[in-house]
Amino acid sequence: MSDGWVQSAAAWIDHLGEEGDFGRVHVLDQPMLARVRARHIVDAIDVGCGEGRFCRMLANEGIRPVGIDPTAALIDRARALHPAGDYRLGAAEKLDFADHSFDLVCSYLSLIDITDIDLAIAEMARVLRPGGSLLIANLTSFNTAGQPDSWKRDLLGRARFSIDHYLEERVTWAVWKGIRVVNWHRPLSTYMKLLIDQGLVLRHFDEPSPTGGDPARGARFRRVPYFVMMEWGKPVA
Repeated sequence: MSDGWVQSAAAWIDHLGEEGDFGRVHVLDQPMLARVRARHIVDAIDVGCGEGRFCRMLANEGIRPVGIDPTAALIDRARALHPAGDYRLGAAEKLDFADHSFDLVCSYLSLIDITDIDLAIAEMARVLRPGGSLLIANLTSFNTAGQPDSWKRDLLGRARFSIDHYLEERVTWAVWKGIRVVNWHRPLSTYMKLLIDQGLVLRHFDEPSPTGGDPARGARFRRVPYFVMMEWGKPVA
């Protein structure tokens, strides 16, 4: 089954532009960069880098990032926007790097796209150096448990967000602005157990709030949990 990314790449590039969407710009970017700036990082890998936006941000922080993505059109766009960058076709489930290659491993809204999450998290942990950080931004499991028909009107016409079958892992199709891609719903415990099983230690956990931007969009993000952000450390033996 196609995951939709090849067919949706052009619409994704148009939707995100060079600056990013509301959730990235006004919710996730600043807390993600704050965690990066809190540590001494030399090199990083962004797993599921898409068109390379977060890699460019890491490069602006003086970090050497490598961007990995399985969609050729997105890698081509990343290279066009950042000719000095290092962008490669590749899958999270099989990272073509030696053990302990990076100070920082990033997954910026990519875990929901990955089918074999067990193998992908094991690979992310494998290429992380002892003492390094695995930095994750993801849609919350409360949010994905409501997709694709989460917002509905109640009897008084008020918009309500509903979730169901929270503990059942499943695949859904996310559709907006010409984009149609596979997203995975998994309970939060699935991610937490896999990360703990890799021997990683939770350093930071947040559900960031919007800052700036369209007030109406911000109000909607405050009504419903959208994003979770985690930093996991790899202990030094």
